[in-house]
Amino acid sequence: MRPTGRLHLGHLLGTLRTWRDLQATHECFFFVADWHALTTDYDRTEGLAANVVEMVTDWLASGIDPARATIFVQSSVPQHAELHLLLSMITPLGWLERVPTYKETQQQLVDRDLSTYGFLGYPVLQAADILMYRAAKVPVGADQVPHVELTREIARRFNHVFGAVFPEPQALLAPSPRIPGLDGRKMSKSYNNAVFLSDSAADVKAKLSRMMTDPRRARRRDPGDPDDCPAYTLHRIYCTPEELDYTARGCRTAEIGCLECKLIMIARAEAELGPIRERRAVFAARPDDVRDVIAQGTRRAQTIAEETMATVRTLVGLGGWS
Repeated sequence: MRPTGRLHLGHLLGTLRTWRDLQATHECFFFVADWHALTTDYDRTEGLAANVVEMVTDWLASGIDPARATIFVQSSVPQHAELHLLLSMITPLGWLERVPTYKETQQQLVDRDLSTYGFLGYPVLQAADILMYRAAKVPVGADQVPHVELTREIARRFNHVFGAVFPEPQALLAPSPRIPGLDGRKMSKSYNNAVFLSDSAADVKAKLSRMMTDPRRARRRDPGDPDDCPAYTLHRIYCTPEELDYTARGCRTAEIGCLECKLIMIARAEAELGPIRERRAVFAARPDDVRDVIAQGTRRAQTIAEETMATVRTLVGLGGWS
């Protein structure tokens, strides 16, 4: 995950819940992708270090357990850069140019300088991130499946040229619903429409109370349709079947108002967010403990990465000079 600072409800429901479940059944590596942040924002690095601590604090508060998963910072494991370099030697230019997000991101981020190798080649760095730990599965949303497929192609090519070392990882499609923000668009810090994991209970209630609903319910007596209500996405995630039946019927018949409907969902959401907020306050008060978690995980990642690179260097014909 790129270090963007405080995380919000979209990160929790789209990613962190999945990570939390996976760590109970798999050996997991979760890392702060600070080099990846440079691929689109190389000239906007102020606050990057602080963002790393903020984000890992949210991970820990959300239940990511350093006793069951390796948590580290990408740039503290230089073997990632070395493997990226070696993989870039065998990756055809055409493979990178056909990655769907390459042109899409250029069209979306018109205010950024994306005419760099760093941006074009970031899928190779991503492949290095995955292959370094000989990952079997990569939890991704549907939009990231092409990146995993490219990683498989790069692994296949390396194994063919130099010898079998990398397994071909599989995409593990995680349930990652699109979480709407307060204005109905995708929840995003940049849209200023997010509910942050660090928000107080009062702020959560205030924000979700004014979340956009079905525009047909301009007045209390106007009926609506839950399928056209952004706020109802959170109802489907948090509410019981009985509550869903009650609120859907009440919306369609205008028997209940939007605020009454939302308060049911808000109570359910707060039941999850409250304990996260409490744990976050403990970690936030002890940032050195968070840094220690990162340092311990980074040391473990370095050890495993060096084992992989020792094999890779031998196969490629490098090393042995010191």
